Amino acid sequence: MAAPDFYFAINATFRWIHANWGEEGLRAYWEAMGREHYAEVTERFRAGGLDAVYHYWRDFFATEPGGDVCVQQGAKAVTIEVRKCPAIRHLREHGREIMPLYCDHCRVVSQAMCEGAGIVVEVEGGMGCCRQTFALKGDQP
Repeated sequence: MAAPDFYFAINATFRWIHANWGEEGLRAYWEAMGREHYAEVTERFRAGGLDAVYHYWRDFFATEPGGDVCVQQGAKAVTIEVRKCPAIRHLREHGREIMPLYCDHCRVVSQAMCEGAGIVVEVEGGMGCCRQTFALKGDQP
């Protein structure tokens, strides 16, 4: 079960890391999170390919309250259309100042998470609306 107030904590955590270690330190934190914390997901993606990517993200967004997200699997890619990001929506609804680099964590963490599985990630947009594409290396749509 998702806890939307967690978005407050990660927004503040990202801001604190950035204030103390700068953008380079924040990106290093996100990369380590993608490689280390999500190592089991990386293995799942390596073993199951795009089917595993699709099921992971479909299930993930199904538990996130307040979002409008469509996860689709095509022949060469899994695409996530985030029409209303649950995190950004929650932060805005509660008058929180959103850390300017907040949305970069999706791209950086996902790239680090997918790198070991032979999957490339592209993220376009941000601050409440984005498109994320996951494809096998060498097989981008």
